[in-house]
Amino acid sequence: MTKQLTEIPRHTIDGAISGNAEDLAFILGYFSGYIKKLATRTLKDEYGNEYLYVDEDMRLRLESKLMKSIVSDFEIRG
Repeated sequence: MTKQLTEIPRHTIDGAISGNAEDLAFILGYFSGYIKKLATRTLKDEYGNEYLYVDEDMRLRLESKLMKSIVSDFEIRG
């Protein structure tokens, strides 16, 4: 079963650009799966077994960069 992605409402984007915490949290939640996928790393143990894990430092850095980009650099065209 695939999850249907919907667009983020314009008022939520506008609120996030203004720094509204609830709107920023909504957008972070919207992209959380993608961010976790980007932050997923492979770890090998001493026996050669591979494990996938989410690098929490990288996840937090990606979330911070997204928030900074929305609040300070984001521009809506058209």
